Amino acid sequence: MDERLELARGLAGRAGDELMRWFGRTLDVDRKGAVDLVTDADRAAEALIARGLADAFPDDAFLGEETGRSGPADAPWCWVVDPLDGTTNFVHGLPRFAVSIGAWFRGAPALGVVVAPAEGHVYAGATGRGATRDGEPMRVSTTDALGDSLLATGFPYDRRDTVDALLRPLRSAMLSGQGVRRMGAAALDLVDVARGAFDGYWEPRLSPWDVAAGVVLVREAGGVVTGPGGRPFDPARPDIVASNGHIHAALVSALACD
Repeated sequence: MDERLELARGLAGRAGDELMRWFGRTLDVDRKGAVDLVTDADRAAEALIARGLADAFPDDAFLGEETGRSGPADAPWCWVVDPLDGTTNFVHGLPRFAVSIGAWFRGAPALGVVVAPAEGHVYAGATGRGATRDGEPMRVSTTDALGDSLLATGFPYDRRDTVDALLRPLRSAMLSGQGVRRMGAAALDLVDVARGAFDGYWEPRLSPWDVAAGVVLVREAGGVVTGPGGRPFDPARPDIVASNGHIHAALVSALACD
């Protein structure tokens, strides 16, 4: 575990340096969907990470946002990588973006590293090892009332067909909490729950690479991660509700519009 965590930390840092070489430049932007963007920076960062992981652990599987799944289907370890979480922010010159490298062991989130290169922070954690920000332990907030809670959310790429269903829980959360933020990078939203900046976060219809690292960080910082309605979290098909734990039941109820 330690060897994998240190490798992920190093590769995420190098990928972050690669992204900063591109940040602020005029980029060729391709579309994977109506509002789902990809750039040469995404591709370059994922290639760097994939090479480094394959060299060190050739028997591990790999799941990347840009290149899909590769490696042995029955491998106990699977790396789950988002080389540029927050591509739209990145393209528009907003510094809210990250490199996210997570690893599953037998299908369960086991370790995660999130690097925010424009902000200069490194977040890392592993099951049973705790979570750190720049090497220092981090913990979720102690807020125990939903009405005092700052929440975060995000919207899926297919939102044009589901906007009414998205707005119902958003309205409920806005009326129940202190405030709601939409920042545009799921990995960093989870990091901000883990470090106590946000008290809770929810988002539907994410992809595994969006949350593979952040889920580990929230849990290791003392938080709770479930699916909607309090169902067990499914890392392969993540609809997510994450919180400091103290407000979790109230947040789940509010999002169900009870």
